[in-house]
Amino acid sequence: MELKVVNDSGAVVGALDVSDALFARDYNEDLVHQIITAYRANGRSGNRAQKGRSEIAKSTRKPFRQKGTGRARAGMASSPIWRGGGKIFPNSPEENFTQKVNRKMYRAGVAVILSQLVREERLVVLDTLAVDAPKTKIFAGKLKSLGLDSALFVADQIDENLFLSSRNVANALVLEVREADPVSLVKYDKVVLTRDAVKRFEELLA
Repeated sequence: MELKVVNDSGAVVGALDVSDALFARDYNEDLVHQIITAYRANGRSGNRAQKGRSEIAKSTRKPFRQKGTGRARAGMASSPIWRGGGKIFPNSPEENFTQKVNRKMYRAGVAVILSQLVREERLVVLDTLAVDAPKTKIFAGKLKSLGLDSALFVADQIDENLFLSSRNVANALVLEVREADPVSLVKYDKVVLTRDAVKRFEELLA
């Protein structure tokens, strides 16, 4: 299939032949959901800590005698069923949230996302992406000339000028191909790929 290529002003300057395996794949909602869920889970860290019954600072003395009080028997006040007692299954900082996704599944999932972006006309192929100086105003001007409010830019390589001029622009993110992730690809209204980025994607995923 072919994708239109535009310049900095948004004018069409040509077409690019791309792989059907990468940009014309059938949509698979379950696969996309799985790789996005796994990606977000793998970014989590165990930062919650709760106390079990052995860690509660309460006396281990039996609260009252076993029989004759009319109450349910109790062994200690740190029991999980008592107010102020320990948790039955406490969270710990060593908690592991990682989910395994096979490499073949991950690559297929990214290809499905790219194909859906093409179908929804949310994918733009840009001839080149470069700025002459590290100025936010220059990059914001490019964004405006392309008619984009929220966009993810993916380039094969990012130089210092491009990085510095884009990092303070709201609703825009510039990444290299190796840094592109499923969450970022679905988050923004438009995804802008350079010619070289498309070729790099085809090398990695097709």
